[in-house]
Amino acid sequence: MLKRFLKPIQLPASVDWAVLILRVGISCLMLTHGYAKLTNFLGGDHSFADPIGIGEELSYVLTIFAEFGCSILLILGLGSRAALLALIFTMAVVVFIVHGPDPFDKKEHGLLFLFAYIALFLTGPGRFSVDSRLYR
Repeated sequence: MLKRFLKPIQLPASVDWAVLILRVGISCLMLTHGYAKLTNFLGGDHSFADPIGIGEELSYVLTIFAEFGCSILLILGLGSRAALLALIFTMAVVVFIVHGPDPFDKKEHGLLFLFAYIALFLTGPGRFSVDSRLYR
């Protein structure tokens, strides 16, 4: 069952190129957010929001893992769907909890990431990914 979950879906070549562009593009954009959080954390700033009640530091570490680590995995197309689950969860927390009471323009940025991640989860990483090579 795990192999079925991780195995990429066969798509037409033009769709594979589109998925590659979306996968790498959205991940590079998210990397900027994750990298900033990582450098702040390594610099000693451990203060962060605790939107789901697991503690500030753990929330910070998990957010860095999703935004930075999972973005790198997504660029490579390695463990893509698992990485996307972490990214989807993170963006859902940002949109619906952190910015829940805020007006739409504060949620829009997170929603764009969330929709892209959901689309990539449904299509899979495409032919141009490490996952595709591993699960032929």
